Amino acid sequence: MFKKLASDVMGLSDIGKIIEPKDYDKVDSDDYILHEDGEKIFFLIKSKSDEYCFTNYALIHLDGESAVSSKRMLYRFTYKNNSFSNVLLETAGNIDLDVEIKFSLGQRDYSIDVDRKQIEKLKDLYKSLVKIASIQRTNEANWEFANQSVAASVETLQGSLGSNTNNGEFAQINEYVFDWKSRKHKELHREDFGEVFEKFIHN
Repeated sequence: MFKKLASDVMGLSDIGKIIEPKDYDKVDSDDYILHEDGEKIFFLIKSKSDEYCFTNYALIHLDGESAVSSKRMLYRFTYKNNSFSNVLLETAGNIDLDVEIKFSLGQRDYSIDVDRKQIEKLKDLYKSLVKIASIQRTNEANWEFANQSVAASVETLQGSLGSNTNNGEFAQINEYVFDWKSRKHKELHREDFGEVFEKFIHN
């Protein structure tokens, strides 16, 4: 018990290990994967107190209070509703035991320490998150442009129709705009990034 407490105080317990795919079914995060909807784990980092599970749909974070407490909080951040930014990889110095991957996901900032011996595998995650962040930034810009374009088009169309437009014609315009924006929203707010993880992760 004393060794566990000392490890927790010194921060050594927070150094995570990258889990091999063959052991994904042995971690707690696997219980919260939406297997029925095609969700799968692509990368998983486990420390004594936390698990960081990257699936094709979301980051699942099992947040432990400390290495000696069994109490945990489960967080699920979908890529559809949360964008990656500020993705950084900090390599180890001469005496460091760990390397560190840092990123923001939505409004939350993460800094995850990983055993320095696993730097090559962590590079794969870094590349994946950088690519996803780039895709999300592009899609967000395109969504903003699409909204501006459709608003201008509708204003022009309604102006040209003027007072001769009846309620039925306005309803048709609104229905068309709603359907178009719904399709565009689904296209530009991507839910599944499995293809990106498959491309960059080689564990």
